[in-house]
Amino acid sequence: MKKNYNRRTEKDYGFLRTLYYNLFVLFVVLPVSKLMYNIKIEGRENVPKESNLIFAGNHVSYLDPPLLTLAVGKNVAYMAKQELFNDKSWLLRFLVHSLGGFAVNREKPELATFKTVKAVFNTHWSLGIFPQGKIIKEPVIENVHKGFVMFAKKFRADIVPVGICGFDGYAHKLFEKHMTVKVGKPISYTLDENEIIRQWAAQVSELTGFENKVNLTETLNA
Repeated sequence: MKKNYNRRTEKDYGFLRTLYYNLFVLFVVLPVSKLMYNIKIEGRENVPKESNLIFAGNHVSYLDPPLLTLAVGKNVAYMAKQELFNDKSWLLRFLVHSLGGFAVNREKPELATFKTVKAVFNTHWSLGIFPQGKIIKEPVIENVHKGFVMFAKKFRADIVPVGICGFDGYAHKLFEKHMTVKVGKPISYTLDENEIIRQWAAQVSELTGFENKVNLTETLNA
């Protein structure tokens, strides 16, 4: 029987997973990011204190979820492509699942996905999404999926843009790489769909220095 990776409940984001998540960030993510990637964080003061937040960043590597979490200082449940839960790497499969990630059909989100997002927002966790849907190696912001706007409006969650900068490959020795994660200004879910996407793309482009090639007409019809 095929396991359902897109359905989680409030219990999945309870005390034990929250403790495990924070210990992982403190004892794995923080030292690795400091010692291997010389990580710098800018704009954490832009993170609102209220709940129901969606952190939406550009996607340049598998490091993005832990680095985004470190930058915003929140427990973040990430929406991940279904393929990751069947990846050939057992470590990647384990981390995605054990740290609260859940699967999403990028072409057509299922009812179970909406129920999981609702469960996330019923706890003290936030939602993490990479609107480009996959790792983009070129320094451009384009091909944005509008699902994050749909979730923002459905659950009245403001969107916080996050720019992940400086990735040029995975580090293999201490202090080899230099990366910066920049947190932008919150975007209100009350804005119309077109304006939310425009503001997100503009902010992430400014934060990262990437070229903004978002075509709103094509995005809204996607």
